[in-house]
Amino acid sequence: MSKIAFLGLGAMGSRMAARLLAAGHQVTAWNRSAGRTAPLVDQGARAADTPAEAASGAEVVIAMLRGDEASEIVWCDPETGAAAGMAEGTLAIECSTLTVEWTRRLGEALSGRGLGFVDAPLAGSLPQAEAGKLIFFAGGPGARLKPAQPLLLAMGAVVHHAGPAVGSGMAVKLMVNSLFGLQVAAVAELLALGEALGVPVIRAAEILGETPVLSPAAKGAAAAMVARAFAPMFPIDLVEKDFGYVAATAGAAGAAVPLSEAARAVFAEAKAAGYGGDNITGVAQLY
Repeated sequence: MSKIAFLGLGAMGSRMAARLLAAGHQVTAWNRSAGRTAPLVDQGARAADTPAEAASGAEVVIAMLRGDEASEIVWCDPETGAAAGMAEGTLAIECSTLTVEWTRRLGEALSGRGLGFVDAPLAGSLPQAEAGKLIFFAGGPGARLKPAQPLLLAMGAVVHHAGPAVGSGMAVKLMVNSLFGLQVAAVAELLALGEALGVPVIRAAEILGETPVLSPAAKGAAAAMVARAFAPMFPIDLVEKDFGYVAATAGAAGAAVPLSEAARAVFAEAKAAGYGGDNITGVAQLY
């Protein structure tokens, strides 16, 4: 079994770390709010005061953080960052949703220290994290992915190798999030349109769900909107942040993403209206 440092114990990270413990791995956990480590300690983990302390002696260091800024501090702070505590040859796995540009710079920084690096963001929410059914998108050379794969499969059901270049997994992750967000925004808008035209929302969702044009994810989102089930699993705050990362990543690549930018504006409006803490399906409240 591996000695693992897990950095970031939010709603997803805490469940992912618990899956690693259940698989028999030795886990040292760190979180910015130290109180969040207590449930994992009860399950057998060790708590660390800093990312560097958590990473000291670890064979693999895994991060699940909010975004670029947190990732840079947690990995690269010269005194407390994980890289400061990692021995040469240690493998770093970044599971957070980040820009591709920062992911590549992080990979270069860690490689320059003699550390391995794989970007492995994921698809799935709280139920999938608890059940170990997450879907990972990995970027980096196959030789580096090989030791990471058993650990990813302890937390998920499948690992897709997106490509040998660092950042490939992150690129696919941003594509997935953008596609999901576009669908949810469209469903919210169209259910409201149907209602305005005299089609009850419940009936519209049922009929759309019987057609081949509505994806399973969009069908689930429509059902949640009808039920007004807005408890956060993928909060609008994070949806809007991820669309911003899509725009930044596309801009750096010289690519155009007008639909994603339009969807970002919708989620930004929902955030400004006070719905930022609601699930992505809460965007329906705009209509």
